[in-house]
Amino acid sequence: MPWPEDLATRYRNAGHWRGDVLSDLLREPAAGDPARTAVVTGDGRYSYGELDDRADRLAAGLADLGLEPGERVVVALPNDVDFVVVCVALFRLGAVPVLGLVAHRRAELSYLVRSSGAVALVAPDAHHGFDHRALAGEVAAESPTLRHVLIAGNAGGFTALADVTAPPRTLPPPEPDEVAFFLLSGGTTGKPKLIPRTHDDYSYQLRATAEAMRFGSGSTYLAALPAGHNAALGCPGVLGALRAGGTVVLAGSPSPDEVFPLIAAEKPGLTTVMPAVLSLWLDTAPLFDVDTSGLVIEVGGAMLPPETAERVRTELGATLTHWFGMAEGFLSFTRLDDPVERADTSQGTPMSPDDEIRIVDDEDLAVPDGETGQLLVRGPCVLRGYYDVPSHNAEVFTADGFLRTGDLVRRAPDGAITVTGRVKHTINRGGEKISGDELETELAAHPAVRSVAVVPVPDPAFGEKTCAVVVPDGDPPTLAGLRAFLADRGVAGFKHPDRLRVVTSLPYTAVGKVDRRALAADATPEG
Repeated sequence: MPWPEDLATRYRNAGHWRGDVLSDLLREPAAGDPARTAVVTGDGRYSYGELDDRADRLAAGLADLGLEPGERVVVALPNDVDFVVVCVALFRLGAVPVLGLVAHRRAELSYLVRSSGAVALVAPDAHHGFDHRALAGEVAAESPTLRHVLIAGNAGGFTALADVTAPPRTLPPPEPDEVAFFLLSGGTTGKPKLIPRTHDDYSYQLRATAEAMRFGSGSTYLAALPAGHNAALGCPGVLGALRAGGTVVLAGSPSPDEVFPLIAAEKPGLTTVMPAVLSLWLDTAPLFDVDTSGLVIEVGGAMLPPETAERVRTELGATLTHWFGMAEGFLSFTRLDDPVERADTSQGTPMSPDDEIRIVDDEDLAVPDGETGQLLVRGPCVLRGYYDVPSHNAEVFTADGFLRTGDLVRRAPDGAITVTGRVKHTINRGGEKISGDELETELAAHPAVRSVAVVPVPDPAFGEKTCAVVVPDGDPPTLAGLRAFLADRGVAGFKHPDRLRVVTSLPYTAVGKVDRRALAADATPEG
């Protein structure tokens, strides 16, 4: 779904869309200083010149296989150099990566192939002891559109990615307004939707976020989250770091055992994490002799307790920027020069001056600043429609193109946005609407709570009641103790949890968010 011509003209005239294409990633630094380090992994260091040449050869090899511009390719690779080379090669060919995750299995990958009409799948041979070749065989068996399975490493009976190569040749460049790749929606219900991102809009996102984070050719970005996820891909992330001519350090996981040695060795200046990962880093940092004082940490994806933000400054000596972002294209975040209180209490202001925001009630009427409402957005990076789901698009987009994000926010008079929860993470307790995210933030401040998730439990009288699922820090808290704590913090009584479950750990999705669906499935009226 293209942007209307009047908006497209506005975004071009404002200098947001400059006709850049992602196929040009690596070109300028490779021409200027081919020996400059582009990517660092646990297996080695790779220069701009080397990666530029590998991407050209892979693009030519893919063309020789018969892949054509516009065809879809599902990419489900871990954080390694092959991910970078494959993406850039596909951009240069004009084929469209569908960015899955290495954690995806048959149900997810088959769905992605089917919904996108993909003709190829790229996967590793094995990862963390799991055989992805067998998985690829299962997907291929039920995916009639798949013509090729490309395996990074020992290919078994499939085509080895390393063998897909040909002498570099000139290929027709993509158009800036064409779809560059697909991201996956992070919705909490149903299968993810495909989010088309164009060369124009994503190039703007890479440039604007890099400028805001002061990321340049001498900077280093640590990708601790999956690179196929928007947070680590383009905020400015892996692609933004390469566009700026900087260095990307690819961590296989956000585990402290892997991340802290990389921080010590490579001294990155920027990284991106989710709150759960950040809490783990804070708890384990004293075990590692590493200087994190030069690190800027982008944190988003869930509510961040102010106490955690303070620990980042006092215990890590790092700088925190607080983000609200979505693969659909809207970003809001605190800037490096903002007062520290803003990062503690809000997700800052929108990335683009041409991002348009509406905060409305259930009747789509605007709510005043300071009051909570549903967030609607439109802008130069915000999609105009998910791929090939017209009935869903009719529900989530207004007639004039605003996306109903499903997020509950309030806006301060200075424009700063604070996310208070999700419309679909709202518990209806006898008619009283309780934001699960808001309650989680309050409970996380309790000294005996290491981490917490709030889910609804069915109740015959109230319809729903609240259950707090708590991972304790030391002796477990009691339900009465939690309720007294919330009362002392001034939290309304109807928001206090009705049930308490104490667990050893919370389940997480592949992108590091608490899997509330799994928790809710286990919830019972008895708690």
